[in-house]
Amino acid sequence: MGDGSGGRAKMNWSDFFTMGGYGFYVWGSYGVTALLIIIEIIWVLQRRKALLNRLARMSRLSKG
Repeated sequence: MGDGSGGRAKMNWSDFFTMGGYGFYVWGSYGVTALLIIIEIIWVLQRRKALLNRLARMSRLSKG
């Protein structure tokens, strides 16, 4: 009654990261998703740079 937890069991960091035995799957899924998002951002930035270069080249060719 006096511990302030409201009847909830305390969880330590180890329990949090193991996720009841599903930690490898859960954290692996987060890792793969984060990796794919980073790859997507890199690809978008590369495509943007290539497009801007192409537009600049086309602009130079049309002017002269």
